[in-house]
Amino acid sequence: MAEELKGITVAFLVAPEGIEQVELTEPWRAVEEVGGTPRLVSTDSGTVQAFEHLDKADTFDVDATTDTVTPDDFDALVLPGGVANPDYLRTVESAVDFIKGFFDAGKPVAAICHAPWTLVEADVVRGRSITSWPSVKTDIANAGGNWVDEEVVVDRNGTNTLITSRKPDDLAAFNSALVVEFGRRTADA
Repeated sequence: MAEELKGITVAFLVAPEGIEQVELTEPWRAVEEVGGTPRLVSTDSGTVQAFEHLDKADTFDVDATTDTVTPDDFDALVLPGGVANPDYLRTVESAVDFIKGFFDAGKPVAAICHAPWTLVEADVVRGRSITSWPSVKTDIANAGGNWVDEEVVVDRNGTNTLITSRKPDDLAAFNSALVVEFGRRTADA
């Protein structure tokens, strides 16, 4: 097993339901395959319900809630997509504060598909180049971000490194970029 992320703990922040399953499981696997420790964080304890598009898929056990952990407990953050997932998270103050905390601490964040909605809510996109699902483009622009139509965008212009991707078809590029950037964080620490 490669060890690019050995000693790195990565938070995966999700809502109680509505997560696009592959956008959770594939980055999770990528982190594990290179020695990282993924932890599932949600707004509620128990389990979360993932979806494959509009159909219920698997459930996953929550490791911690946004009320019991802080960004100090982690080295990096992944925000999976799905329409309902970020739409819910952006309405929960503890989730928005959790996300903003990674930016305040200069820790890397990776977001895919609709997940940049939560970045808009946390007011961390101004002056950043970001990609997302196309329907989020206007929200990003209105929040001062520069929307780019590419499979993965790595932006180092703010307080931290921000990795974004558009959709599940971009997962290979997204996963490669987050492993490199999260590993760079370790090397710089």
